[in-house]
Amino acid sequence: MNQTKNIAFIGLGNMGGPMAANLVKQGFTVTAFDLSVPMLENAVAAGCQKADSAHAAIEGADVVVSMLPSGEAVRALYLGVHGLLQAMDSKTLLIDCSTIAANDARQVIAAASERGIDALDAPVSGGTAAAAAGTLSFMCGGEQNAIARARPVLEAMGANVFHAGPAGSGQVAKICNNMLLAIHMIGTAEALQLGVDNGMDPAVLSEIIGASSGGNWSLERYNPYPGVMENVPASREYQGGFSVALMLKDLGLAMDTAAGSASSTPLGALAKNLYQLHGGDPINSALDFSSIQNLFRRPVGD
Repeated sequence: MNQTKNIAFIGLGNMGGPMAANLVKQGFTVTAFDLSVPMLENAVAAGCQKADSAHAAIEGADVVVSMLPSGEAVRALYLGVHGLLQAMDSKTLLIDCSTIAANDARQVIAAASERGIDALDAPVSGGTAAAAAGTLSFMCGGEQNAIARARPVLEAMGANVFHAGPAGSGQVAKICNNMLLAIHMIGTAEALQLGVDNGMDPAVLSEIIGASSGGNWSLERYNPYPGVMENVPASREYQGGFSVALMLKDLGLAMDTAAGSASSTPLGALAKNLYQLHGGDPINSALDFSSIQNLFRRPVGD
């Protein structure tokens, strides 16, 4: 790996911040920008260089990495007369790690290609813990040569790099994954509550299911019941992690994609409905998505 490679990192939230920090740890020079001053200050404390704007961040960059909350934000960043693509050198590699609609990713990558810029969509899986540990999985859409160029950068932030297919394929893989994640998190919460309501210790029940045919990632790595597992959001009143609001965004993308391909996704639609019910309260919307457990728990005293 070229230890002097310069990277511009734009978007330093719960995922982007740790990702940028891991690039610094692996010897890259990272120039960072975020509209949030506290998030930008955290990145500087982790060893990133501060930029006063996105355009300033990409000056002299070999690679531009972005991690933004929506397709609208990604389009605004890269496209148009004042978009970054107009200021990027054709030798720059663009890696967008945001989770957005596949068509938005295709639009950005096509615009980059028109300017001779290699670009790929590379959404991630693994959550904030994997972002901090540098063990994310990247689902990449784009040309093979762009994936090859990106691999050293992605491997500095993750444990797995998958080439899902052409532009937009990374986004399709991500929404399929997150739709399934929502479904088995809800099922896990429902099953655990059924056991608790009938006198079982949730930790004992989790151990039994984990060694049986109902075992799954939500149960074994991200248990939603408080007091069962340390270092997960359920052990800290569902603070941190992947918010209900973001899960709802991803489920919305899944349903839009399903509508576009006339795919049947009844469980995905039900999962979105249940998260919408749970996230209707603004307080719940900001909690980790495993807080769906609270939808099934009985009020104290019942």
